[in-house]
Amino acid sequence: MRKNSDQCQFVVALDSIVGKWKPIILYHLLQGKPLRFNELRRLLPEITQRMLTLQLRELEEEEIVKRVIYPQIPPKVEYSITEYGMSLSPILETLHQWGATHVERKQLKKEKNEQTETD
Repeated sequence: MRKNSDQCQFVVALDSIVGKWKPIILYHLLQGKPLRFNELRRLLPEITQRMLTLQLRELEEEEIVKRVIYPQIPPKVEYSITEYGMSLSPILETLHQWGATHVERKQLKKEKNEQTETD
């Protein structure tokens, strides 16, 4: 990343998917099955309704998530990953793998430090 414009592109990419909830929402939607709002709420029990709405709107604005409203009473709304959003799958899978390795590494370091303290 030599140029400022390269850094800017990196920031734009991260802004689209980074946050406490966006990667987890994307993970669930990348499973391939459209999900209703309350299904997502059940999958993410600690997220507030307002935050889920906000995160879904941002992902929809980026054309990563598609929102479909069915004309019935009561209204039925489903969220699914777009074809464009599917392009994030290898990136998120790589991040997931790195995260798992990082957690393992931190755990080993912690155990090593505890072992050193007891010696």
